[in-house]
Amino acid sequence: MALITRVSRLLRADLHAVLDRIEEPEMLLRQAVREMEDELAQDERRLKLMTHEQTQTGARLGQLEGTLAELESELDICFAAHKEDLARTLIRRRLEAERLRAHLERRRQQGEQEARALRERIGENRARLEGMRQKAELLAEEDRPAPAAEPWGGLDPAVRDEDVEVAFLTEKQRRAER
Repeated sequence: MALITRVSRLLRADLHAVLDRIEEPEMLLRQAVREMEDELAQDERRLKLMTHEQTQTGARLGQLEGTLAELESELDICFAAHKEDLARTLIRRRLEAERLRAHLERRRQQGEQEARALRERIGENRARLEGMRQKAELLAEEDRPAPAAEPWGGLDPAVRDEDVEVAFLTEKQRRAER
């Protein structure tokens, strides 16, 4: 029984090692970076669309304010001329415009909150994406072959006769000054 357990454990370990080699962490990391870039681009498009909708809603609110001001002046004229039937029609239009304005205002506020949350998420995703890119660069650098090391750190270990002569004269002069 113990032999079967040990053999199965050994086979699992070998299988995991094979899978680790097949997965290639660098490729998986690059794929994750691509997916994050796609998600970030999609969020940025969504934010652009939300901003456009907010602009349109603001323009529509401005038009409604102008319409409400016109209705108010027309109501003044109707009441001055004692045209109550016409005034009732204008009041109905004013109420409809006020309800539409309230609805658009709620939609505008909700859109602002959603856009703010989306901007925060985009900022967080950009930071995570940058971290993933740095990890990918580090992994790519680890896979690059190291430059051939030069003996003595690139220094020429051979000492020329001229170097010895200059060092000898410098040392002789230093000792004579003592």
